[in-house]
Amino acid sequence: MSLPYLFLFKPLDFPFPIILLIVVATFAPSISAQGPPSPGYYPSSRFRSIGFDQGFRNLWGPRHQRLDQGSVTIWLDASSGSGFKSLHPYQSGYFSASIKLQPGYTAGVITSFYLSNNEARPGNHDEIDIEFLGTTPDKPYTVQTNVYVRGSGDGNIVGREMRFHLWFDPTKDFHNYAILWTPSEIIFLVDDVPIRRYPRKSDRTFPLRPMWVYGSIWDASSWATENGKYKADYRYAPFVGRYANFRLSGCAADGSARSCNPPSISPSGAGGLSRQQYLAMRWVQRNHMVYDYCADPKRDHTLTPEC
Repeated sequence: MSLPYLFLFKPLDFPFPIILLIVVATFAPSISAQGPPSPGYYPSSRFRSIGFDQGFRNLWGPRHQRLDQGSVTIWLDASSGSGFKSLHPYQSGYFSASIKLQPGYTAGVITSFYLSNNEARPGNHDEIDIEFLGTTPDKPYTVQTNVYVRGSGDGNIVGREMRFHLWFDPTKDFHNYAILWTPSEIIFLVDDVPIRRYPRKSDRTFPLRPMWVYGSIWDASSWATENGKYKADYRYAPFVGRYANFRLSGCAADGSARSCNPPSISPSGAGGLSRQQYLAMRWVQRNHMVYDYCADPKRDHTLTPEC
């Protein structure tokens, strides 16, 4: 917002000066100065962070990946992007990373942190996504959360997208992004604030098969930024994603853990959200949600019965 302008006028018809205050407010795309109310509980502090090598390996684009004291930087240029994958598959768990995004022109570029079993079940896979959709310098990043179930991300794609603009600039510093996946619910969190809860309403609409944890940066020019209006422009490359402070507190599905109970992000230790967490989530959804697939009249909701 621009500063107000103050103009002083002394009309000849009046004996005293008249002060006329004209406030000119100019609005432009900006980050909200107000953050969400406190969730009252900070689950990231309950789970131990690990270095990249302790939980992940390079999956593709090894020359576009650099390790530094437990963190990893991946980048995209005209020759390649890069991606990494967890060492183990998981049946459920709390999965998070601190991520810092690239500023400036990033249209067409996706930086992601997600769960998937696409390699194990090609053509019929499950997936839980946090994707940062690149943008032009005058507009904020869009964070897309998504859930695919039993092939709904293959062929005739049926996504379950909720998209948000953040209440801070994600290019200025690292912020914590997390997915809680249990047999009863999926919760997406940003800096310990729940932004979306996806409950299990039926087996048909909920991912239940083991998945790995991934991160990647890649060119999605066909759809990522305003439905493909703006493409990746490699004059601005390399496009960089930085990841640190990984947390993989999950129930491994390959026998590497003896026994495991799905974690909770609620202060009660049970499932769901506390009232304070729920109010923080509702604030985010009222003020920063920009798309909800269940509210989209163009969607065929017979394909998404959970709506």
